Amino acid sequence: MKILGDYHTHTIFSSGFRKKGTHATGTIEDNANVALKKGLTTLAISEHGPGHYLYGVRKENIPLMKEEIKRLNEYYVPRGLTILLGVEANLVGLDGELDVDDEFIKYLDVLLMGYHYGAMPKSAKDGLGLYLYNPISKAFKINQEKVVEMNTKAYLKAMDNYKIDIITHPGSKAKINIAEVAKKAKKVGTALEISAKHSELSVKSLNLLKGIDVDYYINSDAHKPEDVGNIEKGILKAREAKVPFDRIRNMIAEGE
Repeated sequence: MKILGDYHTHTIFSSGFRKKGTHATGTIEDNANVALKKGLTTLAISEHGPGHYLYGVRKENIPLMKEEIKRLNEYYVPRGLTILLGVEANLVGLDGELDVDDEFIKYLDVLLMGYHYGAMPKSAKDGLGLYLYNPISKAFKINQEKVVEMNTKAYLKAMDNYKIDIITHPGSKAKINIAEVAKKAKKVGTALEISAKHSELSVKSLNLLKGIDVDYYINSDAHKPEDVGNIEKGILKAREAKVPFDRIRNMIAEGE
């Protein structure tokens, strides 16, 4: 199997209020150079959503990034690589609200969604539910079933509210009913990420999804240019769980 694209990579624009390069170290062009050398045909720059104060992309940078990618594609597309602009939006509401609006989304080629500690919730109630109950439940193993149900409902509502292309590392930071999320994702055309960086989707979780024809992406979640396209750990998980490779959108059989 051959990887066609890496749809989850970060650059210095994932910086929040801090100095660029504190969280992710490369420029868009740095990531593109590595992607081209590794033979990728597609590279998505998918910064953290603007609602994360520590390493979210600043809204005013999105139009600038769009222009930079347009300029870079004039060089890279003739050489076989297309750069896309994406964002890894944060789940900030129990009702499935993300930290992006229509004005923001109009610039994007691909919309990813992930759960991250540190994103600004839309209300105190959402903050308690998403960012307090989750770590407490995980640390002390209390009310876990209720927390899983709460998280799952938020994920399902997010897929109702937005056309999400990829859910990143589902279940890695906030536990969910992965089968219910996969069923909904299949219905609306959202893919789940098999992360080469995070624990989820794990082989155990993938085995729970047999019989649900949901699609996947295997991504690097690169925060350094040299990690772009490094998805071997994700491929190993997919192989062990016997995921049909025709359901992995960014891979193709050699020779096709």
